[in-house]
Formats: sequence, structure tokens, C-alpha cells
Amino acid sequence: MEHKIQEAVTVIDKLRVLYNLQLIDSRIDEIRKFRKNIPIEIESLEEELDKMKKKLENIHEDILYLKENINRQNQSVKSSEILINKYEKQKDHVKNHKELYSLDKEIDYQKLEIQLSKKRIKELNIQIYKKKEILKKKEYLLKNKKEHLLHKKKELNNILLENDKEEKILLKKSLFFSKKVDNNLLKTYQRIRNGVKNGVAIAPVQRGAPLGSYLAITPQKYSELVQRTKLLIDEHSGRILIDSELAEEEKKKSFVFCYKKKL
Repeated sequence: MEHKIQEAVTVIDKLRVLYNLQLIDSRIDEIRKFRKNIPIEIESLEEELDKMKKKLENIHEDILYLKENINRQNQSVKSSEILINKYEKQKDHVKNHKELYSLDKEIDYQKLEIQLSKKRIKELNIQIYKKKEILKKKEYLLKNKKEHLLHKKKELNNILLENDKEEKILLKKSLFFSKKVDNNLLKTYQRIRNGVKNGVAIAPVQRGAPLGSYLAITPQKYSELVQRTKLLIDEHSGRILIDSELAEEEKKKSFVFCYKKKL
């Protein structure tokens, strides 16, 4: 009987140490993943900024093109006015009605050209006005986006500095708990961690299934688990199992969660 009690305490101690080690290593994973994703996040924001700048450049080019078109229309008006003036002078020297009719027709045509050019100028000015309104809004958005990017970089940099401090402490803690685990069990823990996607080697069992799994363990295995008399491996994922009550108990007093509260 005495031997069984000692064995149960040993298994609970192993589970406590392993789960603490898991919590610490998972937080280190989280920090490293965050650090790895920062350049991607910044790059995404900068790409968005570049696209906005490109759109602004295109609007500026559109406005420039419209202004050039107005200049061409103004030039066309001047050319028509010169021709009208020329034809009016020629009318003073016509010799017959046919020549006069021809000149009047040319004058009327040039007047129509002037009207058409002025109409186009008016339409082009409306387009320019609309483009400038869009430009104003987009410049405002661009300014905000630049400020957001600057703020985001500062914010991420501050988080990185805090994370670097935290990671150094966590690595020491991870080593501390690793030394409390016997060599074979530590190798098993590390092998499982390296073999699963999320690096979780110690899985709490909630509602009859290991966390992150839809496959429930058998009632017999669950009964053995809550007795805490031996280390159990999930046959589907290969992870070491811990009952949710013990896991929650360790999580509440875990160094990781205490440290995060201080931050």
C-alpha cells in the first residue's frame, strides 16, 4: 500500500513538471512564431501602402492627361478663332455670292468647333474636379496608413523587446524543469514535441478527448488517467495525457501565466 502511494505521487510529480515544461516551451514557440511573422505583417502593410501610392500616382497622371486635353481644346479654340478672323477678312474681297457662301459656311463650321471644344473643356474640368476630390480622400487615407504603419512598427518593436526578455527567462526555466525530468522521459517528451504540428506533447483531456483532438479516449483509459497512477499515451496522437483538473491547477500557478500578468 505504501509503495502504491509513493508511485502515485511520483507520477503526479512527473505530470506536474512535464506540464509546466510544456507551458513554458509552448510560450517560447508562441514568441518565436510571433517574431517570425512580424516581417510578413510589416511587408503586407508596406505592400498595401505601395498600392495606395500607385493609385495616387495614377490619379495624378489622369489629372495631368485631362489638363493636357484641355490645353489641346483651348489651342483648338484659338485656331478656330484665327480661321474665323481670316475668313471674315476674306469676305471683304469676295467677287461672287458662291465665295461668300463658302466662307460663311467655313465660319459657321469653326464656330461649331469652338462650341464643341468649350463643351469638352467644361466636361474635362468636371472630371478634373471629381478626380481631385478622390485624390483628396485617398491622400487622407494614405496619411493615416503611413501613421498606422509607423505606430505598428513601434508597437511591434516594443513587444519584441519584451518578448526577448521573456524568452531569455523562459529558456532558463525550461532548462530548470528539464533537469527535473529523467533523461528517457525528457527524450520522449522532445520526440513527441518534434513530431506534432503545434509542439504540444502533454495534452489535457477535456470532455473525454485530448485537447485539439476529436477522437475520445476509452472510458477505461480515462479512469486510469484520473487515478494518476501511471503515465498514459494517447494512441491516436502519441501525446502524453494529463487530466484537465491537474492541468488547470498547474496552469493557475504556472510561471508563464504569472509572468504574462506582470507584463
